[in-house]
Amino acid sequence: MTIRDYIAEQAQAVEQALSVIIPADWDIPKPLRESMMYSITAGGKRLRPILVLAAAHAASGIEEAERAAMPVACAIELIHTYSLVHDDLPAMDDDDYRRGKPTNHKVYGEAMAVLAGDALLTHAFHSVTRATEHELVTVEAALAITRDLAYYAGAAGMVGGQAADILGEQGVTALSDLEYIHLHKTSDLIAFSLLAGGRVGGAETQQLEALEAFGRKLGLAFQIQDDILDLVGDEQKLGKKTNSDVAQKKVTYPYLLGLDKSKELVEQLTSEAKQSLEIAKLPEPARLEEIADYLMQRDH
Repeated sequence: MTIRDYIAEQAQAVEQALSVIIPADWDIPKPLRESMMYSITAGGKRLRPILVLAAAHAASGIEEAERAAMPVACAIELIHTYSLVHDDLPAMDDDDYRRGKPTNHKVYGEAMAVLAGDALLTHAFHSVTRATEHELVTVEAALAITRDLAYYAGAAGMVGGQAADILGEQGVTALSDLEYIHLHKTSDLIAFSLLAGGRVGGAETQQLEALEAFGRKLGLAFQIQDDILDLVGDEQKLGKKTNSDVAQKKVTYPYLLGLDKSKELVEQLTSEAKQSLEIAKLPEPARLEEIADYLMQRDH
């Protein structure tokens, strides 16, 4: 199976799991449920959940670990989705389209979009607890995953990166500040995904540290590639307008380093990420290596 086929197959499995992630028997106001499901089922690369599944397989060497890791994979996608719903709000990035569709607040209104984001965030932690229903996932592992998720998605992680992004301005933000933004706004959830999958797969402490390092390098490369695609990408493939960073006067790597040096940095970070993965000496690391190469070459 090629890496494109693998990603497509795993994305489809994640889509199926997400389609039933909110229990049908929960008494939820209809507009809230619809608003949540609108963004959950809006598509996307599903990169973070796929990394959870791939890391679980890599760390354990058995495919069954992927099924065990699915509730955790869904949890990180719920977190990612809520962050996008809130990012798109007028008070944040003020975007009209996400993944080729009107943004949540354009369909359901700002108040319901805020509440849908809140609900997706809290439901992520419920999803992590479901992982313990599989015999491969211990209560101790689920507790560690929950602790990691609260850290990497919170004020010291993704939310801190979002705050720094709002505070940053072109011509003011230094390269070190930009690295902070990208490492926390994007890399932290990717690092979590690798850590969480590793925990499901029974990785040892040194392996977990190497997986985290792999995720942080990969996440930074991923975000720089996003910055590049915002300038030169295809709007049809991206599902959103290009040059949005320029329009909002947001600081980016191409703005500070130029396009060519930014592309070189993506290659360098991807190489360093793969070196971290080698240190882990996991039973089945091949798919993670292939994903790293695939992300470096992506066009959307």
